[in-house]
Amino acid sequence: MVRKHLYLIVISSLISGCGTYGPTIPPAAVRSPAPMAQPAPAPRAERSEALLQALLHLGVDYQYGGKSPASGFDCSGLVAHIYKEAWGIRLPLHTKGQSQAGVPVSLMELQAGDLVFYDTLKRPYSHVGIYLGDGKFVHAPKTGAQVRIESIKSSYWAERFNGARRIEPPH
Repeated sequence: MVRKHLYLIVISSLISGCGTYGPTIPPAAVRSPAPMAQPAPAPRAERSEALLQALLHLGVDYQYGGKSPASGFDCSGLVAHIYKEAWGIRLPLHTKGQSQAGVPVSLMELQAGDLVFYDTLKRPYSHVGIYLGDGKFVHAPKTGAQVRIESIKSSYWAERFNGARRIEPPH
């Protein structure tokens, strides 16, 4: 139980980022506000279980075709395992099938727990990860590596982004 609370604290820290405030602008200096994009609605609390499961698997070795912490994970095996453990949802064990699950969401609409897809093998949807929030995602990258967190904003991942899907947890 203590471990679960510790991971929830880590998740909250990752998602919230720095909590600093910018400079204040006196009311007289404000003319007409520029239109701003509306932030995505806050994710439901149930979505945090997928984030907890993802963080619990950091450091697990990559294994092509792997689908368990004991054998290691490939990208789609990691995603399928996390969704099954967190919400009891059985996803296909390949990225193409996962790319057709749920509903599409734009980069601007991403919420923690959404699937993010990349073209890493010169074919669409050849890699998948789980969005954590604050521009970060968790994934099983490649042979010789381990499950880790990376930025969707890095040039490598930004150039290869294919889309995102949202799969809601059961109520």
